[in-house]
Amino acid sequence: MDINQSHSIGVFDSGVGGLTVVKELLSQIPDAPLIYFGDTARTPYGIKGPDTILRYSIENTKFLISKGATIIVVACNSASSVAPEKLRNMFNIPVFEVISPAVELVVKITTKGRIGVIGTRATIESRIYEKMIHNYNKDFKVIGQPCPLLVPLVEEGWLKARETKMIVRKYLRPLKQQQIDTLILGCTHYPLLKDIIQQKIGKRVKVIDSSSEVAKKVKTYLKLNNIVFDNKERPLHQFYLSDISSVTKEIAIRFLGQKISIKKAISAL
Repeated sequence: MDINQSHSIGVFDSGVGGLTVVKELLSQIPDAPLIYFGDTARTPYGIKGPDTILRYSIENTKFLISKGATIIVVACNSASSVAPEKLRNMFNIPVFEVISPAVELVVKITTKGRIGVIGTRATIESRIYEKMIHNYNKDFKVIGQPCPLLVPLVEEGWLKARETKMIVRKYLRPLKQQQIDTLILGCTHYPLLKDIIQQKIGKRVKVIDSSSEVAKKVKTYLKLNNIVFDNKERPLHQFYLSDISSVTKEIAIRFLGQKISIKKAISAL
């Protein structure tokens, strides 16, 4: 068994949404030191072209490795759709992303083969979830629903506001009409609205949180490779953003559910 504090898990996202992935990693692998980089100076990635997203992803990975990361988690849906294989080949380290774990679970648990996906407009228009699900079964019906207002509502902290509940209900109405049996949360902001989403879509629909699923994948990898961490002392976590303001600090702390020290990462750009 490799008891090794030299291993660290690096996580990057186009902004602060990836902290929902960090929160799951902290919950499921509490002894692992984590390094987070949020590219708040260049967010959002969804409106950028694939080559640009890939370049940003390479730069982000180099930065995390320079800070000690030995495992990379791509917590951005846009980057997850274009970068992981290239990153694995370039850096020869384990790279996890948020799309395939959710897809692998949904194809196992769907009962009627009617799958809903909610995400940003860019993620839904890319049809990445549909393409990956159809690699398993072309007969599955995949219904995508862009929900562009949910990210700003989450970042404003309107998690339980009446307006948020109304907007969620309106976004989910077409999916209810399509009688989906499973729903993928295709954006790292959405786990913060999971309770409202479950309530509005109905208790019979299974809701899949990709943040939770990718954390399970990392935990399984560590177990299979006999990597455990020395838990005699609390692991040291590092949090970096490429642009810091009082607003982003506040949002980051809200997403993670605890106070953290955030540093500016100029060298990532």
